[in-house]
Amino acid sequence: MSQSNFGVRSHVSRSGAVIRFTELGFGTAPLGNLYRALDEDIAALTVNAAWDAGIRYFDTAPLYGLGLAETRLNPLLRRLKREDYVLSTKIGRLLKVVPPERRTGIGKFFNTPSRQEVYDYSYDGVMRSVEFSLERLGIDTIDVLFAHDVDIFTHGSKEASDRRIKELMDGGYHALVKLREEGTVKAIGAGINEWQVAETLARAGDFDLFLLAGRYTLLEQEALTSFLPYCAEKKIGVVLGGPYNSGILATGPRPGAYYNYDPAPPAILDRVARIERVCASHGVKLVEAALKFPLGHPQVVSVIPGGQAPQEVTRNAEIMGAKIPAALWSDLKAEGLLREDAPAPK
Repeated sequence: MSQSNFGVRSHVSRSGAVIRFTELGFGTAPLGNLYRALDEDIAALTVNAAWDAGIRYFDTAPLYGLGLAETRLNPLLRRLKREDYVLSTKIGRLLKVVPPERRTGIGKFFNTPSRQEVYDYSYDGVMRSVEFSLERLGIDTIDVLFAHDVDIFTHGSKEASDRRIKELMDGGYHALVKLREEGTVKAIGAGINEWQVAETLARAGDFDLFLLAGRYTLLEQEALTSFLPYCAEKKIGVVLGGPYNSGILATGPRPGAYYNYDPAPPAILDRVARIERVCASHGVKLVEAALKFPLGHPQVVSVIPGGQAPQEVTRNAEIMGAKIPAALWSDLKAEGLLREDAPAPK
């Protein structure tokens, strides 16, 4: 591994495989032309910048650009030794060819293949999804396979989420276990937008890892209530996506700042402003504290911000080298801006 500002955290899966995550990973949703189209050369430079910065963990999914993100990883992965990186992708959506006007993600993903997502958490759906992902990625094995978005945020209600969870546990879960047993994947889990749904799954099956998007951050720590303690008890690892809560912890509480993919409400703007003032009193930038905070929890194996340009990826790697005094975390707790039981980064 090249010299970097971050370390490696190992996790042992139920299969006995040891997976070595760099503390900073790379989330590839931006490679799928999320919110704006990326030039092919810029996309390639961005992936290469992640590698050059020492990042060795890459997370992707069929949803990201309707196959585009997986395809754009292919040139990097094919020239590397398979043991030199960790890769996760996801199941739960098959991609169906449709006329351009019917494709998924119009207004969210740009210049993508004309595909429509078809939710499928069945046994056969998982097997088909993995086969397609292996072809797009140009590889033979996947380190971590996550069931994607069986949550309320995606499906609109608890009832709909519960139906998808049942579909997964009755069908696709058994495919995940089989793939782990035969060695096609080393570890299985789920990528979820709500810690409560992640906990439901954790208690329902024998999972190795969860990718939790934006729900254990400098801004919110409710996952400490029961989910993260349960992960500690069962030796389940956690990848933390969305460490900036979709923007506001990187940009600060400026007008129009984004929180959970929408403009931040006044209460969130105010809380982030208060956090930022405490950070400033210690000579720490808000974005530095935000990226480092989740790694204080022993179950968190990696944080995975995205990047739409090489300089964004390089900047995230530089931030990981920031020195943050222990007094910052203590002061945030004293101000009621951080839960008392939140483990502080070393």
